[in-house]
Amino acid sequence: MENFVDYIRIFCRSGKGGAGSMHFAQTKYNDHAGPDGGDGGRGGHIILRGNTQLWTLLHLRYYKHVHAEDGERGSGSNCTGRSGKDVIIEVPLGTIAKDAETGEVEAEILQDGQEVIWIPGGRGGLGNTYFKSATNQAPEYAQPGEMGIEGYKYLELKVLADVGLVGFPNAGKSTLLSVISAAKPKIANYAFTTLTPQLGIVPYRGDRSFCVADLPGIIEGAAEGKGLGHRFLRHIERNSVLLFLIPADSDDHAREFEVLYSELEQYNPELLHKKMIIAISKGDMLDEELRDAISAELPEEIPHLYISAVTNTGIVELKDALWEALNTKEQPVKFPDPGN
Repeated sequence: MENFVDYIRIFCRSGKGGAGSMHFAQTKYNDHAGPDGGDGGRGGHIILRGNTQLWTLLHLRYYKHVHAEDGERGSGSNCTGRSGKDVIIEVPLGTIAKDAETGEVEAEILQDGQEVIWIPGGRGGLGNTYFKSATNQAPEYAQPGEMGIEGYKYLELKVLADVGLVGFPNAGKSTLLSVISAAKPKIANYAFTTLTPQLGIVPYRGDRSFCVADLPGIIEGAAEGKGLGHRFLRHIERNSVLLFLIPADSDDHAREFEVLYSELEQYNPELLHKKMIIAISKGDMLDEELRDAISAELPEEIPHLYISAVTNTGIVELKDALWEALNTKEQPVKFPDPGN
């Protein structure tokens, strides 16, 4: 997972269109048989294609310049010039293409095999045949080809997963993912063990499944760029359900949730419209009295449950809750601003 790359900057230039031909036919019996200049070929496009076999932009890390081929000139006998070869860039699902100068989103890849002409090639110029008319039977001009488009661009990957695990470093997200799926994330007892998103497919009843992403931990101030900052938060935007993981031995469960919630709100208020579930990890450490005390601290609007990745306590119930959240259309109730 050290090879995970989710953001690159590249210089792109689509192909220039070929010039139209200014040519006059010459036959055995007529040296002035009329215009027969063909059109120029279009310049090559730069195309994005979705590929489910890719999960990172690593293969593009050293791909700093992307140039598509220019179109060829038209020629006599109304022959159109050959179009420039397109450049196809394969990217993982969830990739967004942006203009580096304006920040405008220019393309988005969400399906396997989906192709989008990201940067179109220049149009080929028209040959002089096109301009022939009853009043202009021998036009002595043709169009040049249009220039291609060039500039710096960004490719940004936002992980596609049904459920995103949200929590502070050492909240137990990687451990939970390793228990509910076949993923084998790195697990250790220090902050930011997970530096890149880890995906796991969770098997469910009746051969059904859903995808869970273990995302790098939030710290207070992440929305302002502290810690892993925006590099982490942007991956949450793709998740349908957010699972907040708070350890049972936290000093203040309500405060921990409020900080996590506040960071999402500061980064993008639209994230608060996603469905949310709170899971208290290390639940095997708690007796009934402590569970009741913690439950009283948590927001009533958001369902919560107690789990233990060590003893598998509550894991089945957690899967049921996540599946239900993913497959119901009800909108979540917005939790009020923790600061109010």
